[in-house]
Amino acid sequence: MSYQPETLLVDIQDRIATVTINRAEKLNAINSRVLDDLRQVFEALHEDDSVGGVVVTGTGTRAFAAGADIAELNNLRIKSGERASAKGQAVMSLIESTGKPVIAAIEGYALGGGCELALACHLRVASRTARLGLPELGLGLMPGYGGTQRLPRLIGKGRALEMILDGNPVDAERALDMGLVNKVVEEGKAVRTSREWLQLIMKKAPIAIRLAIQSVHAAYPNRAQGFQDEARLFGQLCGTDDAREGTAAFLEKRKPGFHNR
Repeated sequence: MSYQPETLLVDIQDRIATVTINRAEKLNAINSRVLDDLRQVFEALHEDDSVGGVVVTGTGTRAFAAGADIAELNNLRIKSGERASAKGQAVMSLIESTGKPVIAAIEGYALGGGCELALACHLRVASRTARLGLPELGLGLMPGYGGTQRLPRLIGKGRALEMILDGNPVDAERALDMGLVNKVVEEGKAVRTSREWLQLIMKKAPIAIRLAIQSVHAAYPNRAQGFQDEARLFGQLCGTDDAREGTAAFLEKRKPGFHNR
């Protein structure tokens, strides 16, 4: 692969590409540059016939990806917020529509945009130390990278609303019980287990794999409208005082004072 991403490490061995978010100092938080790199990498992997499957993970064991970049969110307003949401959604949809199995190998925190990245992967393997959650409401915002659309389809409306409204992360065993992750393994083994699982999957016919993934996604009607609504509503929230207060409070390490406007 000729493209050299700034924020990702890409390693291809035995027909499996391991894509690692390499921002350990920021707990692998997803900013605009990460989204750009993910788009470029997955476009390349989609066209690379030598790659049969992909593992997505983060550097270290503290975090798969601990959310979006709050400093970036703090600067968003209505139109820029809607554009940012649509950009994140497009990258997640690109990952989801990759005609090769993609497994999220989750060590540590997968929060906010990091959880939405895991949701965009076809399968999820979590270590026992993993914590998954969507805490955006605490910032005066809401999930904006497809989380309000994919999570209910994966675990049901009631449990999705519980996670989104409550905001507290769930541990690996709870995530397994909910159907949020597919397997739970010991700490440090998520990538290895994901690679071993992909090796088994990749023994099947590649065209059958691609069309089966496509067929499963086709089972959900009105997908485009749902994502458009999420981006529009995310943009509306970016124009509120509460969103500015919530993100500022996070950056200043204090409790927010919301005023409902």
